[in-house]
Amino acid sequence: MRAPPPLLLLLLLLLAACRPPPCAAAAPTPPSWEPAADAPWCPYKVLPEDAEAGGGRLCFRSPVRGFRCQEPGCAVHTSAGHSLRASVLRNRSVLVQWRLPPARARRLRSFVLDCSWRGAYTRFPCERVLLGASCRDYLLPDVHEGVRYHLCLQPLPLHSERAPEAIGPAECVEFVAEPAGMRDIVVAMTAVGGSICVMLVVICLLVAYITENLMHPAFGRPGLRRQP
Repeated sequence: MRAPPPLLLLLLLLLAACRPPPCAAAAPTPPSWEPAADAPWCPYKVLPEDAEAGGGRLCFRSPVRGFRCQEPGCAVHTSAGHSLRASVLRNRSVLVQWRLPPARARRLRSFVLDCSWRGAYTRFPCERVLLGASCRDYLLPDVHEGVRYHLCLQPLPLHSERAPEAIGPAECVEFVAEPAGMRDIVVAMTAVGGSICVMLVVICLLVAYITENLMHPAFGRPGLRRQP
């Protein structure tokens, strides 16, 4: 059997080297923060601090639709995994939202939302909520101003799930509610400062006008002498 000529081997090597690499798989699109049109109501329980006091009262809330966090009346804080976010509103309420891929959401039975805030020497619990698997948001009605809050959302797998660690760790986010009084003072000082600047400009123009026209009287041009 005759060996292929060297020129043919060279051409084959060049074709193999120039062949384009296979297309990389496109990154999956993250789920939207907006709930689905047919999203059901969210069942939840506010758990008491004392574990022996019972499971709390069952409540329901409708999903929040069309929410947009717009400055300066709202500030967004997102977790490291970009699956949990807290929108701190100006009225000292916080809308907590989370999103999950559909394949992961089908393996969950509920969520636990833990809330705590940091004091001078220790951390205090503020609220612990058990939410159903269909929930994608929760509203904290009232938070303290100037206090750092720590929120963690832990998904709970189905009882039949063999590998609960595959559900993933808890997503956490921290935020500080800005004092509304301080914000109003800053806005008022900005408005007053702008008015003062305008008044100073008008005063400077008025002083310049008075200096040019009133402090230095106009001298008429000397007339021509009559010839005798």
